[in-house]
Amino acid sequence: MFKKILIANRGEIALRILRTCKEMGIKTVAIYSTADKDSLHVKFADEAVCIGKPASADSYLNMAHIMAAAEITNADAIHPGYGFLAENAKFAKICSDHGIKFIGPTPEMINAMGDKITAKETMIKAGVPVVPGVEGLLENVEHAKNAAKEIGYPIILKATAGGGGKGMRVVWQDEDIEKAFETAKAEAAASFKNDGIYMEKFVEEPRHIEIQIAGDQYGNVCHLSERDCSIQRRHQKLVEESPSPFMTPELRNKMGQAAIKAAQAINYESVGTIEFLVDKHRNFYFMEMNTRIQVEHCVTEEVINYDLIKEQIKIAMGEKIVGKEYFPQMHAIECRINAEDPYNDFRPSPGKITVLHQPGGHGVRVDSHVYAGYVIPPYYDSMIGKLIAVAQTREEAIDTMHRALSEYVIEGVKTTIPFHLQLMQDENFKSGNFTTKFLESFKMH
Repeated sequence: MFKKILIANRGEIALRILRTCKEMGIKTVAIYSTADKDSLHVKFADEAVCIGKPASADSYLNMAHIMAAAEITNADAIHPGYGFLAENAKFAKICSDHGIKFIGPTPEMINAMGDKITAKETMIKAGVPVVPGVEGLLENVEHAKNAAKEIGYPIILKATAGGGGKGMRVVWQDEDIEKAFETAKAEAAASFKNDGIYMEKFVEEPRHIEIQIAGDQYGNVCHLSERDCSIQRRHQKLVEESPSPFMTPELRNKMGQAAIKAAQAINYESVGTIEFLVDKHRNFYFMEMNTRIQVEHCVTEEVINYDLIKEQIKIAMGEKIVGKEYFPQMHAIECRINAEDPYNDFRPSPGKITVLHQPGGHGVRVDSHVYAGYVIPPYYDSMIGKLIAVAQTREEAIDTMHRALSEYVIEGVKTTIPFHLQLMQDENFKSGNFTTKFLESFKMH
């Protein structure tokens, strides 16, 4: 059993981890930047250490400061949450070198899945379906043109070190590929200090469906069913749900077994997510693996009654996982409540929350770190919290979500609540008729 866990994160996920630690009788250390000194995770932790100025590079990404905080508080484990250093192999190794358990996979596992080319090659060897594409990186424009003709348009160019839609371009015809290749390469270099670009067949009418998995230190892996994350804007998820309205029992079984194979291919230890693209014919293709807890893990927790943070900590302590597969018993939908203006292209809206009333009632969960008077800083992502509705059926979950959203009062900043309210009444969304392109034709009114 860990005696003390340092939580190397902020906001709602830091508070979420802290709560499970308290239930398990484990002491907690919060770290915070000067911008987060009034955050709830700082108030509720057993100890709190300021690690630097507001900028992430000076605080939540500053490995030396975080390790110093762990040393002076005698923490025996570090939970990285999601984002920041959660998938940083160097940080995981530094923890190991200092005798502090990194609550997550080993550096080798992070590296195996962190580079998309390496990950794809690993999946091919493991027999997991991947999107048809070019082996290795594209050398130049001519290589890109020849490869596109071989695969067949439309194709997509992607940054090998990418994420969040950066360094990504869809090309529909030969005359556009040169410009797309150059701009993708430049954007990748600027965003990731790595201009490596690869090519895949572009999957039309795709859905983004991911499988939650858990693996222990003894080679056991289980899957905990799927989440549909197709409602997204510029590759950033806005709504997630489980089960997917597009799923069939046969497809769930195939994708679940493929996810287990994927995790076993790298002897995966910890909780993680295998992300797939699924086309309109229900063919699925490996996209990437997230070697960390996901923002949307709560959706899975609600439909199978399972604390994933607790499982992650128990795996790190050397406990075995139980079972091979878990199936949804309920239906859950999560809306990300962000400080953004949906009427103005989702522009960030940092500032002080002057009035706050969070919804409640049967089937409603709110994971949030804010309160009336809290100032949302401009330095980090704009998430205020996550609203989760759970019910026996999808229709009831949508009704519960709409009711909860109508109760949610946040004043002082613009939020995504009006967007979610409108979405819950959209006939295509209600009928499950949507793809990752859904928001391209969605109009706020």
